[in-house]
Amino acid sequence: MKKRQQNKSFSETIVLAGLGNPGSAYSETRHNVGFLCVEGVAERENVSFRKPFLTDYQKAEFIKNDTRVVLVKPLTYMNKSGLVLPSLMKHYGVGPENLLIAVDNMDLHPGNLRLKLKGSSAGHNGLKSIISVLGTSDFKRLYIGVGRPASSGNVIDHVLGVPSGDERTSFLRGISRSVDAFYEIIDKGAAGAMNGINGKQA
Repeated sequence: MKKRQQNKSFSETIVLAGLGNPGSAYSETRHNVGFLCVEGVAERENVSFRKPFLTDYQKAEFIKNDTRVVLVKPLTYMNKSGLVLPSLMKHYGVGPENLLIAVDNMDLHPGNLRLKLKGSSAGHNGLKSIISVLGTSDFKRLYIGVGRPASSGNVIDHVLGVPSGDERTSFLRGISRSVDAFYEIIDKGAAGAMNGINGKQA
């Protein structure tokens, strides 16, 4: 049964936006670990995503530790991820400081995480879109490792591919760890949780 949160009070709002591509063809790809992270949080909280009328995103909400959490999956495809954020952030009355982006990172091995308070796009098209639309790179990111392709491999094929074998085991462990990491951030704040999240290796 879906939890009812409407009557609960809260002192702040966090928007956790997972980046990915919509559609079943992409659902288990490396590029969609952001989607898989927010879906994991929603499953843990027993809340369901819905698509508000005339929007290009799905969202779910719950209250945790006096914090309203808004889970978001942009449906604009990765390269235009940022387009959904201004109206959503305005609706909830939050700024970039209340935004946390869950996103894939090829510089991290599958299963590993890194939390950063701000930074460049590092060439990631989803982050490029968000930075361009918001006009700032000062938002938090939870990077989820997907590794790099073999020396002869193609980057696009790699991120749009589905891991298998031992890599899939590590991939799924990384998604589970990303969900746990989000709760650490809720409990301790991003700065307080950073050492613990970044210090753990899969």
